[in-house]
Amino acid sequence: MSCDEKTGIQAREHAQPALPVRPGRIERIEYEDVRHGTLCLTTNLEIATGHIVSPTIGPRRTEQDFVDHIARTVDGDPDARWIFVLDNLNTHSSEALVRFVASRCGLDVPLGAKGESGVLRTMETRAAFLSDPSHRIRFVYTPKHCSWLNPHRTPNWARIRGGRGSGVFCEGLRRFPLRIT
Repeated sequence: MSCDEKTGIQAREHAQPALPVRPGRIERIEYEDVRHGTLCLTTNLEIATGHIVSPTIGPRRTEQDFVDHIARTVDGDPDARWIFVLDNLNTHSSEALVRFVASRCGLDVPLGAKGESGVLRTMETRAAFLSDPSHRIRFVYTPKHCSWLNPHRTPNWARIRGGRGSGVFCEGLRRFPLRIT
């Protein structure tokens, strides 16, 4: 699974309903829209099939939001071996993610304390724990400054995610099969 986020997506809604089709006229959509803040889209791309798996959308991107996203993905097949390819964002090697992996993999190891000792001491020690190939759920990190190696960063995914200043209309979100948190 390749995992990535798109932040800052504008949530917009048309201010007026579209004018219907009439003889000799196409449907006309009013240019004015109402803004409803921004959203963060987090998705998993199943590399073998190209399918998007367990997408989530929410108002922010915190370490707990990311852990919840991974938990929903893993819940889709709780006994499978999971490998997630992702960049080096700090939420991808958080204390909460280490505790989640240790719990779900049934690992009874002392994790230590964040910033002090053990696996939780630094981001590097947490990333090393999360990358351990013996774990049923593990994470493979792209090298620093090489997030373009993540399959989500291909031109097709960039087109789906939208460019700068892009937004998504709220009525489209209601039809889109996402779990809105």
